[in-house]
Amino acid sequence: MARIALVTGGIGGIGTSICTRLAQDGCRVVANHHPSEVDAADEWKKARAEEGYDIATFSADVSSFEDSTRMVKEITEQFGPVEVLINCAGITRDKTFRKMEAAQWQAVINVNLNSVFNVTRQVWEGMLERGFGRIINISSVNGQRGQFGQANYAAAKAGMHGVTMTLAQEGASKGVTVNTVSPGYVETAMTLAMDDDIRNGIISGIPMRRMAQPSDVSSAIAFLVSDQAAYITGANLPVNGGLFMH
Repeated sequence: MARIALVTGGIGGIGTSICTRLAQDGCRVVANHHPSEVDAADEWKKARAEEGYDIATFSADVSSFEDSTRMVKEITEQFGPVEVLINCAGITRDKTFRKMEAAQWQAVINVNLNSVFNVTRQVWEGMLERGFGRIINISSVNGQRGQFGQANYAAAKAGMHGVTMTLAQEGASKGVTVNTVSPGYVETAMTLAMDDDIRNGIISGIPMRRMAQPSDVSSAIAFLVSDQAAYITGANLPVNGGLFMH
């Protein structure tokens, strides 16, 4: 029977690649999106269907514990218990710290970090009881090294791995693995829209001299989800082309 995989932020650039890869690997994939993205999610679902993927979409504001509870309850009723969770939802509100407003700090912490608690809390107990689970938190190279103008984002992404390491310890004896994947710069619509000089400047600082393809990230996730990775837990896997080595 296919494992139910929930991907938060599933209709974004990286999220799309994760959803399609997990579907290829035999999971029954559910893509979460923000309630403001209903029309975009419908178009996204149609586009995936044209590619041959039957991926369900569910609306929820994952920065809300109550909305996350509702979403996971509905997914469980419709498809069964979530056995694979990819926490991929994220936003940026970049400002230097001296100009950063409280609302910008709180928005990023709520969506990028609090969502990890809000959604994982809904599936954690069931995974422990069933003796199987895979949780992957999508962090960032900037959560490892910091980034000018991203105190909020770097704090949230670093915090995600703190959650990973703790849950890895709590789930290890129960067959539940929890890992972090920290991508560097990924070629998505957002990075392709950058000014050429800025993008080329970023690429020149990456030892591999290219940005990651979304498939580079989803392939790493697919491995950590697989049975072959059953003895890997609490790890932070960098997918950054050598941009940061730790």
